[in-house]
Amino acid sequence: MLTPTDGNRIARDFNLGEDAVLSGPPTRGELGQVWRLETALGPFAVKEWFEDTPREELLEGAAFQEAAAAAGVACPRVVRRADGSLLTDIGGTIVAVYAWVDVLERDPTIDPEGVGELVAALHHVPFAGREPVHPWYSEPVGADRWSELVRELRARGAPFADGLAALRDELVALEALFEPPANVRTCHRDLWADNLRATIDGSLCLIDWDNTGHADPSGELALLFFEFARGDTTRAGALQRSYLEAGGPGRVRVPSDFTMPIAMLGHIGERQCELWLLADTDEKRDRAAAGALEFIGEPLTRAVISDLLDAIGPSA
Repeated sequence: MLTPTDGNRIARDFNLGEDAVLSGPPTRGELGQVWRLETALGPFAVKEWFEDTPREELLEGAAFQEAAAAAGVACPRVVRRADGSLLTDIGGTIVAVYAWVDVLERDPTIDPEGVGELVAALHHVPFAGREPVHPWYSEPVGADRWSELVRELRARGAPFADGLAALRDELVALEALFEPPANVRTCHRDLWADNLRATIDGSLCLIDWDNTGHADPSGELALLFFEFARGDTTRAGALQRSYLEAGGPGRVRVPSDFTMPIAMLGHIGERQCELWLLADTDEKRDRAAAGALEFIGEPLTRAVISDLLDAIGPSA
């Protein structure tokens, strides 16, 4: 793990100038965290990962981010080392550096028209990536696994076990809707409000490109309807119109078009349950419980999907 004393080494490795100050506490995500690095050249974001992430995925994500920036998609600039490499090893911790962008806190109520326009542009970025479709975005957790988790969590007294049990049949019914992705291209694959943020000047910015890979743009569009409409049919309609007017290629017409967000939410919920069962500290257990309760408390259901489809109407 990084410490504030690593600032000078990072600045040297990326040729970022003198007077380096690495400050925290860092902004933490599920798989990594971001520090602020101040140098004579200005502020930068330093990303470190908690778990081993295949370098091929990180490299492809950075290349797609650079292609998107060149195509006009608002995102932080990727900072490379003098030899063109993306990553450096700081005492066993792999880090990357990006230009600093002053983003606001996550907010799923940001301008839906801006969201639709930005993601339409993203879906037109010319980029031929090699990361294939991943089960996280396309495969079910499965009825047996949901039942197993309910039993284990109840046996261990998890505070959210009954909530998961009440949702279990709906989760299984949702997974019965799955269809394989049809028109795949390289996508961001993590378009939650954590990563599509408003900035202090009122614009939008897309961050955290680590999960880049093949997916169906229609699945990403369906995710946007759930995340950024938040049950408001007016917002869903505005996002739809903006996306289509900007030439976005995705189309959401039937419940199976929600396969990607259903799969992602299911795997996120499963992971939080597993983390709670494996937790060896109160801090880890509380963090996992919070994630599980969020999954259970704001679920994507067949009724939500039906309301969203009614709101967006037929698409050309």
